[in-house]
Amino acid sequence: MVEAVEKDVDAGSWPTGISAITLFVEDLEAGRRFYQEVFGLKIAFEDNDSTVFDFGNTIINLLRTTAARELIEPAVPATREAGSRIQLTITVDDVDARCEELIRRGVVLINGPMDRPWGVRTACFSDPGGHIWEIAK
Repeated sequence: MVEAVEKDVDAGSWPTGISAITLFVEDLEAGRRFYQEVFGLKIAFEDNDSTVFDFGNTIINLLRTTAARELIEPAVPATREAGSRIQLTITVDDVDARCEELIRRGVVLINGPMDRPWGVRTACFSDPGGHIWEIAK
């Protein structure tokens, strides 16, 4: 079955990267401050329900949960208390040095830095909306 799908799909019909990731947040102001202070990013766009940051080839859109309902209905956005369902990974040159910088900026690490069995050194933290970020080398 996979072979049939691969033959029917034009290789050029799918994009080669992810252009935007929308993260649903209850507290847009706390999210905005976090992304500005922790990642040192400037706001690319904002309105009453959304703040967008440019991560190079991908934008991160923080969207109020109340506005997210209209975007994804009939699906519903989960609350932070429901648990994490996403982990976003950023490759860095030095995980330990980046962790030290994160801690200086007030970030509490969830785990790490640690060496993973698959040969990668990682550490994790979360934003105010509960979205998990991993740094890895």
